[in-house]
Amino acid sequence: MLPQRDVYDSDHAVFRDSVRKFLAQEMHPHQDAWAEAGTSPKAFWRKAGEAGLLCPQVPEAYGGPGADFRYNCIVDEEIGYGGAPIALSVHSDIVAPYILNYGSEEQKQTWLPRMVSGETVAAVAMTEPGTGSDLQSIKTTAERDGNHYVLNGQKTFISNGQNADLILVVAKTTPEGGAKGTSLILVEAERDGFSRGRNLKKMGQKAADTSELFFDNVRVPITNCVGNENQGFIYLMQELPQERLVIAVAAAAAAQHAFDITVDYVKQRQAFGRAVAKFQNTRFKLAEMKTDLKVGWAFVDQCIAKHMDGRLTADEGAMAKLWLSEMQGRLVDDCVQLHGGYGYMMEYPIAQHYVDARVQRIYGGTSEIMKELISRFI
Repeated sequence: MLPQRDVYDSDHAVFRDSVRKFLAQEMHPHQDAWAEAGTSPKAFWRKAGEAGLLCPQVPEAYGGPGADFRYNCIVDEEIGYGGAPIALSVHSDIVAPYILNYGSEEQKQTWLPRMVSGETVAAVAMTEPGTGSDLQSIKTTAERDGNHYVLNGQKTFISNGQNADLILVVAKTTPEGGAKGTSLILVEAERDGFSRGRNLKKMGQKAADTSELFFDNVRVPITNCVGNENQGFIYLMQELPQERLVIAVAAAAAAQHAFDITVDYVKQRQAFGRAVAKFQNTRFKLAEMKTDLKVGWAFVDQCIAKHMDGRLTADEGAMAKLWLSEMQGRLVDDCVQLHGGYGYMMEYPIAQHYVDARVQRIYGGTSEIMKELISRFI
């Protein structure tokens, strides 16, 4: 089970219980089917909206509950703890804050209520072929033409790409300006010239659709620019600590679930006439993993508390993402080993954890990029 922690209060416990019950009914029974399909049905998003799982931070004025960031974390933890890794976090923890913090009143009134209800599924389009974590080198352009932008370019590895009704596109409005020429542009999926490529076949996280997106002379009004033109890179840098923190939160929860199911397995599995859990190597490995989890949760909770106060720094967000995702990878690998040959079989949940965990060290900025960022603060 997920540990009880002081960062949450009794109201959070009530919400967590409702989230857990919802996922047990509406997600867990369908995980295999969604993984096979490579996506989740739109109906699930609407049900998640009705249950209050989407965009908890959105104020009541825009159709949301006006809850604090910890409610977002609860959703991420409960999905991470044995759920299908569907990208609700991209929708709620990444796109919604950009609109809420930098968008116009018209953008907030138009999109936030629909995102809260699940009527609109949102994606953010940053990564391009050949750029990876290097956001300064993107080539997608948004050129002014009267009172419109004309977008041209290609994005890849876009979570929610197949399901998205609204895409927050990172584009160059002043290409010669480098990072200072970057803007965030909202693109509705029904716009002429916008198309989705294939639903990419991934190693893990198969229930979460991940796509190529193409923009061929897509015209959108200049009012679709989120915040000020050419300020997009600044907005990205301000919001990335939260994005990286929620990845760390999900990593801690997934690692906890992998540990818990492994403890159950080694207590039941017999080898040489006794439970695998009785061997010293197993006990020592479990002790190491339990310690890693305890340290990880403590750091996550420290970061959540600082973020609640607006004090989480860019390097701390990077540290959380780096340490927790690397810890998850180490721990899950050890859990597979303790399962023996069965750990390599996809019918065992630990194998699913193994393939799902690998991307945690890549998306949201690779571990190497996290180290580079942290080193700048030394």
